[in-house]
Amino acid sequence: MKAIFNERQWRHDPKHFMANGVVLPSPEQPERIARLKSGAEAAGCAFAAPSDHGTGPLAAVHTPEYLVFLETIHERWRRIAGASDEVIPNIHPDRRDVSYPRSAVGQAGYHQADTACPIAEGTWEAAYWSAQSALTGADLVLGGAKAVYALSRPPGHHAFADLAGGFCFLNNAAIAAEHLRGQGLRPAILDVDVHHGNGTQGIFYARSDVLTVSIHADPVRFYPFFWGHAQERGEGAGLGCNLNLPLPRGTTDDVYLDTLGTALGRIRAFGADVIVVALGLDAHENDPFEGLALTTPGFGRIGAAIAATGLPLVIVQEGGYLSDDLSANLTSFLGGVEGG
Repeated sequence: MKAIFNERQWRHDPKHFMANGVVLPSPEQPERIARLKSGAEAAGCAFAAPSDHGTGPLAAVHTPEYLVFLETIHERWRRIAGASDEVIPNIHPDRRDVSYPRSAVGQAGYHQADTACPIAEGTWEAAYWSAQSALTGADLVLGGAKAVYALSRPPGHHAFADLAGGFCFLNNAAIAAEHLRGQGLRPAILDVDVHHGNGTQGIFYARSDVLTVSIHADPVRFYPFFWGHAQERGEGAGLGCNLNLPLPRGTTDDVYLDTLGTALGRIRAFGADVIVVALGLDAHENDPFEGLALTTPGFGRIGAAIAATGLPLVIVQEGGYLSDDLSANLTSFLGGVEGG
């Protein structure tokens, strides 16, 4: 299987993460890259660098206002006397239709949903190339590849059209899906991260040309809390084109595989001719977020079930945090895809 990654994705090195009011080291560490690359190579992947598609495909999903913010905010933030090294918001509007501030502090609050997406000197460059990796994976599938793995880091599925959050800045899976749609395909996004892909849902919620499906830990007591509930089905033209399948905390392999069957049935009913897999490995039993309890062999079964659809796959990396099992989980999933 071909795999895509750019070395500039190492440049995002967040230091801070607030949980339960306590400032902790961010779990979205560059070390994830080394472990994911190792796991992919163990599955037989050969890595290549992505092509530069420019900002056009990013602007097909994200607002130009937001892209300017991501590219310029760190430099502007550092002009504030006594400011921190990382852009972290301390005020948020209560809705999206408010006036747009000129202040760097105000814009940070407008464009960053939480304290889990600090922006540092290398963040924009890393996020840009993370998206280009997903786009290049989509191009390879358009060229006839059956499955391609994009090591997209930082991840993307919590990023809305104009809002960062949950370690995510550019929505790599959404960008890849929109690129595929623009080339005449009918994409479905299947998100198997332990957290609901709220940004992906938000981007396509009123559209019927991209199906969004997410299997995740029930958000009633789990991030992202406000999105990911079963009654969220889309709106307007998109009604019925969003499927959320929340699972109880601690769900194990067999129940998960049954739920995956429901997800794949909806993808078949949609008539998708390509699947963008938003691949989170954080549903594992030993992941630090402790949402679900999948095993390493379970990821292989998931990969095989998705591959058995016979549809081409653009596999875009999302979560999966530092544990002794991270590499093996990716090897298992990609091996399942190859075997399926």
